[in-house]
Amino acid sequence: MRSFTAHTGTAAPLRRSNVDTDQIIPGRYCATHRRTGYADGLFGDWRQDPGFVLNRPAHQGASILVAGEMFGTGSSREHAVWALQEFGFRVVIAPRFADIFRANSLMAGLLTVTLPRERVDALWETVEGAPDTEITVDLREMSVSAAGITDTFTLGADTRARLLAGLDQIDATLGFVDDIAAYEHSRRPGLPTSGTAA
Repeated sequence: MRSFTAHTGTAAPLRRSNVDTDQIIPGRYCATHRRTGYADGLFGDWRQDPGFVLNRPAHQGASILVAGEMFGTGSSREHAVWALQEFGFRVVIAPRFADIFRANSLMAGLLTVTLPRERVDALWETVEGAPDTEITVDLREMSVSAAGITDTFTLGADTRARLLAGLDQIDATLGFVDDIAAYEHSRRPGLPTSGTAA
């Protein structure tokens, strides 16, 4: 997984609230559990509209998505996160995320940043008026800045440390392999072990 320290990029303003995972990636694109091959399906139905934000030349190459309230509701499909990442997004900023979507994103290395609605409104207006405006999201400083807009965000210490190091949860757990082995060695005889048949 790529480490995330700070990212600077342009943004796509998605002025929609309650965007569910079926809108992020319609089910017809989710036939496999591979982690690649989903970019074409991102917002697949909405992208049929030439005026949709991701189709606008001014927002081509955006790596930050600025979305509305309750982004990522609906099913828990991880494909929604994979599609956003494969399309090129490194950060999604919104006033609030659905819990499962946010957990999936942070496990996969897609940074989800929660900012107050008024800050999101200000970012929308800024990038709509000047699409080449760059936004910097700094995980070290826990800050977002763009054209006179600055704010801070919060993230759990363990998740922040894992993202900064570029570790998924398995890699992070493997960092404790010696401690795990020592614990298993110290367990009372007769307790089940990972190698014990059911």
